Amino acid sequence: MKVGLFLNTQFPEGDSLPARLPELAAQVRQARDSGFASLWFPDHYIIGPVQMPQPMPLLAWLLREAEGMTVGPNIRILPLLNPVMVAEEAATLDLLSGGRYVLGVGLGYREAEFTAFDIPLSERAARFGESIGLMRKLFTGQKVTHEGKFYTLRDSALSCPPVRPGGPPIYVAATVEAAVKRAARIGDAWLIVNASTIDSVAAQMAVYRAALAEAGRTPLEYPIARECYVGESHATAFEECREALRYKYAAYAAWGLGGGQAAPTDEAMFGMPFEQFVKNRFIIGDKVSVKEEVARYRETLGVDHFIMRVQWPGLPQERALGSIRRLGEIFG
Repeated sequence: MKVGLFLNTQFPEGDSLPARLPELAAQVRQARDSGFASLWFPDHYIIGPVQMPQPMPLLAWLLREAEGMTVGPNIRILPLLNPVMVAEEAATLDLLSGGRYVLGVGLGYREAEFTAFDIPLSERAARFGESIGLMRKLFTGQKVTHEGKFYTLRDSALSCPPVRPGGPPIYVAATVEAAVKRAARIGDAWLIVNASTIDSVAAQMAVYRAALAEAGRTPLEYPIARECYVGESHATAFEECREALRYKYAAYAAWGLGGGQAAPTDEAMFGMPFEQFVKNRFIIGDKVSVKEEVARYRETLGVDHFIMRVQWPGLPQERALGSIRRLGEIFG
C-alpha cells in the first residue's frame, strides 16, 4: 500500500503566492522524508478569485524536492489541449523525473474553461479518446501518421523520446459509469476522485473490475484521491480543518451553480449540512481513526494507493505539515 500527497496549489484572494512557494516546497520535503510514494498536482484555468499557479511549471520546479517520488497531474484536462503538446510535455517530464512521471487525465466539466479554449463541451469525450490513442502512438518513439476527427499528424515523432519504455502511464479519472468503463478500456489505472462517497465508489469499482475482465486488462494499481486531515486529537481534528475544507468545496459548488461566488447555505451548495456531506467522503481524525478508515477503504474497495490532499485554501502551514507527518507514521 502506498500514500501520495495531492498538493494544494489553490489560495484565497489576496494571499501572497510568492510567500506560499517555500511552504509548498517544505510540504513536498516533509512528504518525501515521511515515506510518501507520490506527488500530484491539480489542473484548472481561470478560477479567480481563487489563485492557482499552473501545475506543469510548478511540478518541474518541485521535482528536486520530490526525488524518488512518482509525480504527475491529477488531473490534466485533456480535451482542452492538443495531444501532441501534452505528449511532448509528458515525455519531457518523464525525462526530468527519471521515468517517474504519470500522466493523469480527465474530461473536465467547467463550461467556462471550454468556452475560453473554444472547445465545445459536447466534443470532450470524443477528443479525449482520440487524444489518448494518439499519445500512446507517439510514446513509442516512432514516427506517427494520424488522420482523426480532431487531430492530424503526418510522419512525425516526438522531439523528446520518453525515458520509460512505452512512455508514461496514463491514469484516467472518471466519475460516472460510462467513464469508468472507458478508464478500464484505455487507462493504465482509474483515478478515483476526491469527493465521491465510499458507497458510490464501491458500486463503480464493481463496474470497473467487470470492464477490466471483459477487456482482458490489468491496471498498474488502484489509486484513490481523498481529502484527509490527521490531527493530534480526534475530537478537534474536524474543527481544525473545517473552515478551509468548506471554503474549497463552496468554490466547487459555486462553479457548478455557474457563479463566481459561493452559494449562501450548505443546503444550496451540498444538498445537506456540511458535517453530513463530509461523512463517508473525506478521511478526518487522529492517527488511530484515520488508520481504521484507511483499512475500511482497502477492505471495501481494494484500493492500494491513497492520494491524500491535506491542505485547502486558508489552512495554516503547520497544520498541513503535521498532517503529512502523521500520515507518514500511519503508512510507515
